[in-house]
Amino acid sequence: MLTPDELRAAVEQTLDQAGRAWLDRALTEAADAKPRPDASGPARWELDFASAGRHIRPARISRSTEAQPTAPATTGQDAERGPKTQSAASAAAQAQEAAPDAVRVLLLHAAGADARTVARLYAHGTGAERRAVLRALPHLPLFTGPDAVPLVEDALRTNDTRLVAAAVGPYAARHLSPHSWRQALLKCLFTGVPLTAVADWERRARGDAELGRMLTDYAHERTAAGRPVPGDLDRVLALTRPPNHEEPSNHEEPSNHEGSLNHEKPLPREAPPSRRHPPNYEPSPSHEEPPSREPSPSREGPLPRALTREEP
Repeated sequence: MLTPDELRAAVEQTLDQAGRAWLDRALTEAADAKPRPDASGPARWELDFASAGRHIRPARISRSTEAQPTAPATTGQDAERGPKTQSAASAAAQAQEAAPDAVRVLLLHAAGADARTVARLYAHGTGAERRAVLRALPHLPLFTGPDAVPLVEDALRTNDTRLVAAAVGPYAARHLSPHSWRQALLKCLFTGVPLTAVADWERRARGDAELGRMLTDYAHERTAAGRPVPGDLDRVLALTRPPNHEEPSNHEEPSNHEGSLNHEKPLPREAPPSRRHPPNYEPSPSHEEPPSREPSPSREGPLPRALTREEP
């Protein structure tokens, strides 16, 4: 963000002599203006604030592109100059729009506008004037307090993306509540306002699990409706995860192996309860049980000879 001195130097580079003279006079009168609580009308600098668009025109840029065609050519060398012509015209249009906004910011800063004056200029201003009010908030004494939060919230309810972009500056990053700031970021993502316009978004998004949930739900809704998901969403979503977050692994290591924590070999399977020996039982070295044949529980030892005879 440019300082007021840097902003003024940038604006003056685009103005002719008459424009610079008007700017110097307007800023001087704004700086000398005194509070007028009982005044019946606006101060002179407030009138300059409203009429800045008629006095501040980057004429040098507009004249350099005025003679050039606005539609791109389609053949020969003119076809190659087509994109350059559009780019120059776009730069001129942006300069013509940005210069009056910057001058209005400078006027608010020079006058040291308070919360009441700022609210009045915003309420009765055009879209361009409201943008200037929002962009001037970091340069005004009221930046340290929440008095201008209603103005920011009002701008975020509009469908004007330029007004939304102006509303999510340093003042919003400092004073908006967590819920309001999450809603503001969501609106920027899904209305095409770039993340570069959202001041301090990395700090506020980092570790915000609720913001991560909102982004995920919103992305699922758009996907289900067949609508595209903004590319910047993944950048924000990655920051919302906890610092030690790890993706779950699909690889499961076996529980019994030589590399386990105890470094022990697997224990042999324990014999069934019917085969267990008493604690002090010690088998004879010569006695070995058949490994595969088990005696029937109802027949122990050979049958008596009398029971094996056949009846005559």
